[in-house]
Amino acid sequence: MAKDWELDKNMGKDADLIEEKVSSEDVFDGNLLHVKKDTVRLPNGNIAYREWIKHPGASAVVPVTPEGRLIFVRQYRYPIQQVTLEIPAGKLDAEGEDPLDCARRELSEETGYQAEKYTFLTKLATTVGFSNEFIYIYAAEGLTAGRQHPDEDEFINVCTLTMDEAMAKIRSGEICDAKSVTAVLLLRDLQDLQDLQGR
Repeated sequence: MAKDWELDKNMGKDADLIEEKVSSEDVFDGNLLHVKKDTVRLPNGNIAYREWIKHPGASAVVPVTPEGRLIFVRQYRYPIQQVTLEIPAGKLDAEGEDPLDCARRELSEETGYQAEKYTFLTKLATTVGFSNEFIYIYAAEGLTAGRQHPDEDEFINVCTLTMDEAMAKIRSGEICDAKSVTAVLLLRDLQDLQDLQGR
C-alpha cells in the first residue's frame, strides 16, 4: 500500500494533469453532504466547472467471529431503493476523528459487538468522480457480543456468513456495496497470507 508521501512524490510526474481551483460556490449544505460547484483552470488553460460532494469521511469494519464467520448488516438504502447486505459502517462524527474510533463505535451501534483486535485493511476513495469521501476499512477479531443500539433513524438486521458464502454473494451481485466487496476480498487475501505463514 502506497504511503501518503509516496503519492505526493508521484504527483510531480503528473503535473500536466492537475486542475487549479479558481473559485468555489456552495450549492447545497446538508447534514451529511455539502455540494460544491468549483470553477477550475485545466492544464491547457481553459476554464471548466466541477460539481462535487464534500463528505466528512467514514469507517467500516468486517467483524470475524471465533468460528470464522463474517458479520453483516441488512438495511434499506433509499438512494438505490433496495435492501443491501453490507459490513457495519458510518461517517466520521467530527473533523479529525480517529477512523479507528469511528469503526469501534459503528461496530457496537450496528451489531452490539466489541472487538479486541482491529487490523487496518485499506483507505478507499469511494466515488472519485464526484466526491472526496475516503472510507477506512478494518477487520475486527476477538469479538464479544453485546446489545445492538443503532441510531434512531437506522433499522438494521444482523446476519453472519462464511467466507465462501460471502464470496458467492459477491459473485452473484447480492453483495454489491463497494466497501463490503473490497473488505471481503482484502480479508480473504489476508487470511490466505496468514495461513501460508502459519499465523
